[in-house]
Amino acid sequence: MKIICIGRNYIDHAKELNNPVPAKPVFFMKPDSALVIKNRPFFYPDFSDDVHHEIEIVLKINRLGRSIDEKFAGRYFTEIALGVDFTARDLQAECKEKGLPWEIAKGFDYSAPISEFIPVSELGDIHDLPFRLDINGKTVQEGSTKDQIFSYEKVIAYVSRFMTLKTGDLIYTGTPAGVGPVKIGDRLEGYIRERKMLNFLVK
Repeated sequence: MKIICIGRNYIDHAKELNNPVPAKPVFFMKPDSALVIKNRPFFYPDFSDDVHHEIEIVLKINRLGRSIDEKFAGRYFTEIALGVDFTARDLQAECKEKGLPWEIAKGFDYSAPISEFIPVSELGDIHDLPFRLDINGKTVQEGSTKDQIFSYEKVIAYVSRFMTLKTGDLIYTGTPAGVGPVKIGDRLEGYIRERKMLNFLVK
């Protein structure tokens, strides 16, 4: 099982990090050891002093596919979840400065909490899907999938040119603006529309 994460897929987020808006999808990987399920706590790592939250819609691939045509890409998922892509921003900045890969900033253990999956049939228009993250009862990130630079279908078509997608693979589809630090003791609650999907503590 692969965890594929799309970077800079919302214009406002790219701008807030002073990154160029991409002309084609940017993706990176997390290992399966990054997953945190069932609202278990996120344990703050001892190697970073600046871990940031990034709330994202997550797709679960439901069939094998390679070089998928965009017009057929919608057939490759039937469920959506909400996830957090935790990023050790200090490590990422150091790696970027040296021109090094930054998996250690993105792919560390427990860096990808994820909710249960729900059928797309329960969500209405998934291409105009509002979602948000609250920390300690205050909304810190809010967005809608209508603001994605690259739609689910474009992402699936692009990624599948380079690697075969397999049943159970997860795609984190990018985060809207508003990323910021978390600290020990914070409670994170994530919503799709008004449906609470995530509710966990930072320890």
